[in-house]
Parts: sequence; structure tokens; C-alpha cells
Amino acid sequence: MAAGNVPKKARSVKEASSVLYNCSSRQKNALLKAIVFRLRDQIPEILQANKKDLKSAAAAKLSDVLTDRLTLNEQRIAQMMEGVKDVIKLSDAVGTVVEKIKRPNGLCIEKMRVPLGAVGIIYESRPNVTIDAAALCLKSGNAVLLRGGSEAIHTNKKLVAVIKTALNEVDLPAGCVEFIDTTDRAAVLEMLKQEKYLDVVIPRGSQQLISFIQANSSVPVIAHGEGNCHIYVDNSADIAMAEEIVFNAKVQRPSVCNAAEKLLVHSSIAAQFLPRVARRLSRAGVEIRGDKETLAFVENAIPAAQTDWSKEYLDLIIAIKVVKNLDAAIMHINRYGSHHSDAIVTQNTSHGERFLREVDSAAVYVNASTRFTDGFEFGLGAEIGISTQKLHARGPMGLVDLTSIKYVVHGKGQIRK
Repeated sequence: MAAGNVPKKARSVKEASSVLYNCSSRQKNALLKAIVFRLRDQIPEILQANKKDLKSAAAAKLSDVLTDRLTLNEQRIAQMMEGVKDVIKLSDAVGTVVEKIKRPNGLCIEKMRVPLGAVGIIYESRPNVTIDAAALCLKSGNAVLLRGGSEAIHTNKKLVAVIKTALNEVDLPAGCVEFIDTTDRAAVLEMLKQEKYLDVVIPRGSQQLISFIQANSSVPVIAHGEGNCHIYVDNSADIAMAEEIVFNAKVQRPSVCNAAEKLLVHSSIAAQFLPRVARRLSRAGVEIRGDKETLAFVENAIPAAQTDWSKEYLDLIIAIKVVKNLDAAIMHINRYGSHHSDAIVTQNTSHGERFLREVDSAAVYVNASTRFTDGFEFGLGAEIGISTQKLHARGPMGLVDLTSIKYVVHGKGQIRK
């Protein structure tokens, strides 16, 4: 498909959005149920398409981390179906009145949730985003134009074909979900010029991708920021708890944005804690980079460069810094972090409260792994992304975050004097 066909698909999405706007919850849920049924029915075909992408990934020598993101199996497809079922269960936000105002002149003013309209989503690697994004957009009354990564082109085309079949079955326009089925990068630039048809663009992927979109888009952008996430182990921390949290946050799935990339440790417990946690991380294949103090306690650590403190690895790598107190930890996180997810491990309640209040991130934790920053884990159903911005939405973006507000005003002949 030539990049010149992008405006046609964007227009198709815009036209379909007016139909979705007026769909009932029952109609939207019927569509989502049809998608689940068709996913189940097409598992062999989806896996066959995924094999083509994996073959290309192997030829391109894609890293193990990126290959894992790309890979589908029956279990992951089942998880995709469960994600759609969770969205079905969610209350429909569209039409909800969030506030009522009664004016002295008798006007009754209501703030009502409405769909954003026509949404563009640009993403990389993980084909499950195709289903997650479509399900959330459709349930919230939004039509969507999808552009996945070139490495998942065959899988994404098949998944969108499944969605199109479901749309036809429930008699909704095919334009409710469109897909830019080309690996030509010019199509992305063309998509970013469609302010006439698209109401918002949501990117999911590397910081390089997101920065490119923000710099080149004439469509408003809600950015899914990178995850340079920190765990600070306070001087009052339960050492065993801290070890489990750090290990989980780094190792359980290192290729995702809510994995821990940095570990800060209070100087008074560094000698006790660092050798212990480093041994366990090393056994799991984690490369440890550290400041001068860390190198004194962790014999297999390599010196951290200044650039390490602001880097998102998405790999089995962690950088460790010894800090003198809570103030230094908060200062470091706010300076070098990406404002995504950060955690403190402490038994000191006041320290925990200060951390929650003063760390400027979308999600902050006391005594828990950063891996929980996720729409499903937060009870939102499948998520569209994790916004690190402060305008419109912040943190995991679920169903409500794909709506906007309009004012609905009821009068009895009032005129302004």
C-alpha cells in the first residue's frame, strides 16, 4: 500500500467514528464478543502469520528481547482474548455525566463523557497491541487507524482481518478499524499530517519513535513515555522484601517499560544489601553497572557511565547507585528518571509518604514492584498505553482516558443580559 492511501484510510476512520459515537453499549459489546470468537477460531492462521514475522526477525538478527515481544503462542492469544473479555465487562464511560452544575439563572449544565473520535495509534513489536488498542477504542466509541511495526506486519494484518470479519458480522462499518499495511516509513509521516481526519495520535514504542512523532505530528499526541524506572531501598527497608521486589521488577520481564532499570541504595545498608541482591541478579544473567561505591561492594559490577542514569535498557541490565539519604534518592529520580514508575522500599511511614508526594512520576509505589504499572493490573482492562504526560491523561490509559468531555446545557428560555 502506497503512503498516498493513508488519507483515504484516515477519512474512512473519521466517517466510521460518527457511527460508533451513536452505538449502544450492547452493540459495542456484541462486536467485542465477535472479535473474541474469531480470535479463537483463527488461532492456527494467526500463529502461521506470526511464524513469517519470526522468520524475518531471525534473518534480521533481532535481539532475544525484541523477538520475545514479537512472539505469539496459544497462551498469549488466550491472554489477548481474556483482555477483550475484561473490556466487555467494563462499564461504558460514554454518556456518563461526571458533574452537574445548577446556575442561579436556572441553567442546568452537565459535563458528559464522549468519545475522542478518530484515534491513530502507532506502535512497535508487540502484536497484542493491535487487539488491545482496537478493543479499548471500540468500547469507548472511537474508530481507530493502526500502524504497527514492520517486524510484525504479517501478524498484524491477520489480526486486523479478524477484527474486520467481526465488524461485518455485527453490521458495523469496516472503517471502524483501519490498518496501514505497509512497511514504508513514509506512511507514518503521512499519517501524522491527517489532522483533518484524526483527533489524536497515541504512539507506543521506543523513545526514538515517540520523539519523532512528537516532532513531526500536526495531530495532537498523547505520548507513551519511556520507562527509566527506579527502586530506592531505604535504610529502614526489610532486606528480604527489598531483594524480592528488586528481582521481580528487573527480571520478571525486562523488555517492558515498567521494569526497573535503576537501583538506589541507602549508604548505611549498602554493605549488607548489595552483595546479596547482586548475587541473585547475576545468577539470572543481569549485567550490573555501578557507581564507585557500588563497585566496592559488587565485585562483578562494571563502572556506570554518566549516560547510564537516564537510559532505558529494556534488557537484563541494571545500574546501581549508593545514595546518602532519601533526599538524594528523590533528587536523583526527579533529575534522571522518565516520570514513569518509581518505588521505595521502606518501613519508615514518613519516608514512604514523602516519596509518594515528592517523586514526580505517573505511578509511585511503597513496598511493591514497579511491574504493576499496567492497565490490567490496575483494574482498567487492557490499556492503550502508559502516558507520562500531564495533559489529558497520565499513567495507564484505560477506557475512561479514551473519552473527552462536552458540556450539555438545559435551559428554559434563558438569554444573557
